[in-house]
Amino acid sequence: MKFSFKNDYSEGCHPQILQALSDHNLNQQAGYGEDEYSLQAKELIRKRINNQDSDIYFVSGGTQANLIVISSVLKPYQCVVSASTGHILNNETGAIEATGHKILSIEKEDGKLTPEDVMPVLEGHRNVPHQVMPKLVYISNSTELGTVYTLHELEKLSAFCRENNLYLFMDGARLGHGLTAEISDLTLEKVAELTDIFYLGGTKNGALLGEAVVINNRSLQEDFAFNIKQKGALLAKGRVLGIQFLELMKNDLYFDLARHANQQAMKIKKAMGERGVQFLSDTYTNQIFPILSNNLIEKLSQKFDFYIWKKTDTDFSAIRLITSWNTGDEEVSSFIEMIQSEIPEA
Repeated sequence: MKFSFKNDYSEGCHPQILQALSDHNLNQQAGYGEDEYSLQAKELIRKRINNQDSDIYFVSGGTQANLIVISSVLKPYQCVVSASTGHILNNETGAIEATGHKILSIEKEDGKLTPEDVMPVLEGHRNVPHQVMPKLVYISNSTELGTVYTLHELEKLSAFCRENNLYLFMDGARLGHGLTAEISDLTLEKVAELTDIFYLGGTKNGALLGEAVVINNRSLQEDFAFNIKQKGALLAKGRVLGIQFLELMKNDLYFDLARHANQQAMKIKKAMGERGVQFLSDTYTNQIFPILSNNLIEKLSQKFDFYIWKKTDTDFSAIRLITSWNTGDEEVSSFIEMIQSEIPEA
């Protein structure tokens, strides 16, 4: 069987989480997120972000989190601003548009948005009331290209959004990886301070499933639970999510798992760089995008699974390699050895 570098959710969950689910399996608990595990997990998150006023809800997945947040925050005539690489634009089957909200796309090679990117969108939508109203800026950290926001970049974008009466929403499907990247100077506390809403992704970082939506803007907290229920996301057995996030937030397991995934990807990146391989983007998270000859890609695909991201010319393509919390040294070494055997030293 080929080892997969296609994504970071091919495995089940971290053994510690599986053990906790088993240990607490027969304990009766309240439903709909009122169980003791969910309540404890929320308190751990509030403590970590240093904000006791944040509301926290657990939902099953990233697309569901994006859909519920955006549809609950926006009025019918308001819209979302997103980088062209945004998950809501390319990988959610029109979920946001299906709620009646337009997505305004901005072409960005690095997947990150700046105030300079967003301002022309605002200027181009001043024909009130004949155009949709930009109201929410959607970003991801790490991005779909594995890049990360610095503290300075997020501070500038946050200040811009507040000056222009825009909400800032961070997709955190891979937030653990973004925050533990070796070049990152962001903290979870700063993310909470600088965004109106964000979420902590568990699905791609050791959980069986689940994301923790954190609402920092108190004006957006009222009635949010109604949106979760209406969209079919309020689990009767909310304990399934609560137990997982309780384990993830204990003793920094969440960040340890993300850090491991990043380190495994960086081993591959370093080995490829030593062989002169170029990359589509300069990443420090668990996603890397090496540009390889189509012949080499064919050879690698006989032993490993990965996505061919895009063609760069007739003979070369960029592939996407993703490591996970469970990617072992043996698999990484095997991939590196094959690269070294196929590409001469630079």
